[in-house]
Amino acid sequence: MSMHPRLAGWREWLALPDLGIPAIRAKLDTGARSSALHVDAMELFGRGGRRFVRFSLRPGPDLAPVEKEAEVVDIRPVTDSGGRRRERPFILTTLQVAGSRWPIEINLTSRADMLFPMLLGRTAMARRLLVDPARSFLLGPPEPP
Repeated sequence: MSMHPRLAGWREWLALPDLGIPAIRAKLDTGARSSALHVDAMELFGRGGRRFVRFSLRPGPDLAPVEKEAEVVDIRPVTDSGGRRRERPFILTTLQVAGSRWPIEINLTSRADMLFPMLLGRTAMARRLLVDPARSFLLGPPEPP
């Protein structure tokens, strides 16, 4: 990992390869601590004494729905942009952007009323990305899988 953060715009194309998402538009939000991913449906369940979540989402308007399962690393309260505090499941996944990959925690929620299906929070960006709020899509188009 380079110790020099990359300059990014307030919105960028990202990939979540572990979840089968080659490209997703995300808002980079330094005001949000955690990252969030829109899911259309989710179900928590247990297996072998561990917690899992089964979820489905459509990564883009022209893309087929994706159905995945992931281990829940935590369930904790998150305050949304409207000030409502709700418990959300968090999973660990890989973020891919501008030729780099690193693990991030992401919470699953409905963002159907939001412009971006993903929000990348400051914990996932720390020491890796610097955000220029006046610019967009500085990191280029999504990379091929």
